[in-house]
Amino acid sequence: PPNSRHAKAVVSTQSTGEQQTISIAKAGITTTLNTRCSVFAAANSVFGRWDDTKGEENIDFMPTILSRFDMIYIVKDEHNESRDTTIARHVMKIHLNREQAAVEGEMSIEMLKKYIAYARAKCGPRLSESSAAKLGHKYVMMRTSARDHEHESQKRLSIPITVRQLESIVRIAESLCKMRLEPFTTDADVEESLRLFQVSTLESAMSGTLSGVEGLTALEDQEEVRKVERQLKQRFPIGSQVSEVRIIQDFVKQRYSERSVKTVLNIMIRRGELQHRMQRKVVLRVK
Repeated sequence: PPNSRHAKAVVSTQSTGEQQTISIAKAGITTTLNTRCSVFAAANSVFGRWDDTKGEENIDFMPTILSRFDMIYIVKDEHNESRDTTIARHVMKIHLNREQAAVEGEMSIEMLKKYIAYARAKCGPRLSESSAAKLGHKYVMMRTSARDHEHESQKRLSIPITVRQLESIVRIAESLCKMRLEPFTTDADVEESLRLFQVSTLESAMSGTLSGVEGLTALEDQEEVRKVERQLKQRFPIGSQVSEVRIIQDFVKQRYSERSVKTVLNIMIRRGELQHRMQRKVVLRVK
């Protein structure tokens, strides 16, 4: 059953991250092996496609599992004509030039493999004293910021900022240093590791991507967004064109917040349900 497979996958993922072991039961062999590799995982939203109005309901993972990943990115399939055209051209180019030899970059693949193998075998960088002091100070600031965010929103973050996240940032900084085959990290490594953590896990946890609707974290606001979306779809059938200003004014008269109305419009535009017309003054409902 799907639920059984999901439960087994969750247990396997958690044991891999928590105990650094993985259990195997196949072909009459039952054993437990130590894990010696990084984990790169991907998962679809619960609803098949990310729904901004449902916030953290899109993810069916416990914080204990999410917090074990060094970096977490939310990848959304948003409508963008320019980007879609670029992707389509790239895919077509791959199929048209399938028989042609692979183009070499600045370094050959064989040389890159040797470089990575040498770095893994010979290089084991550690934090320098200045880097450690800077990282400790930044960690305290992140904890304070996360606490203030939870206090204002009256809701705990899906991914808590704990010592585990501090260890993640240390690993990222050391990996950046290992790429240069240097023994100790620099302040630049710490800055880059903090930036990567900021634009991935921390931004997902605090901007609303994981903890609620973007810009709206309170449960009451989420419910208001759902009500606005239901009413909007009932009042404006497919094919109708309405002034965006008029839509906002009508809902504000009904005592809905302007922020909630704009959030719904932005969400429906990203889904492809609405399109801007006449220099973004009018919205057309297409589905």
